[in-house]
Amino acid sequence: MIRKYGLRIGLVCWLTLVWMLLWGVVSVANMLAGIAVALVITVLLPLPVIPVQGRLHPVSLLRLIGRVVVDLIKASTQIAWLTVRPGPPPQSALLRAPMSLKSDLTLALTASILTLVPGTMVVDIDQSQRILYVHVLDVRPKGAIDDFYRQLAHLEKLLIAAFEREHEWQPSREGAPE
Repeated sequence: MIRKYGLRIGLVCWLTLVWMLLWGVVSVANMLAGIAVALVITVLLPLPVIPVQGRLHPVSLLRLIGRVVVDLIKASTQIAWLTVRPGPPPQSALLRAPMSLKSDLTLALTASILTLVPGTMVVDIDQSQRILYVHVLDVRPKGAIDDFYRQLAHLEKLLIAAFEREHEWQPSREGAPE
């Protein structure tokens, strides 16, 4: 109960902050208007409840964040090199990436991380089969596709360690008869 209302209050505060940043003026009137808009959004357009299973492991989460930062820097450097290097344009491909993640939330997080990293973009998710379809910018160098799958497997391992450890996993009770 406390968590539910705490999340809603946090969402209202976040939406109010975004409203004030969009207007670029910090004033009482702007803050009150932001709160009013945030309340209308949260009451009339509520987000669906997403079941969260497992536990968060902070050390594993830090490893995951570190890996994502390294991937961002590495991919940005590679994209920069692709734009200035002489030669033919890069060859792209759409790759099918089966995942073994259990949670829809973790699957969505994986898709978000992949889309955030320059040079890759998730174009479709087969939720029931746990398959991501990923557009990869440069697959011409020998072994580039294997490297992508190896990096994806490492990312998946880090996500499982941070959010879905097998011994802590419990299936969602949402929709189950009581």
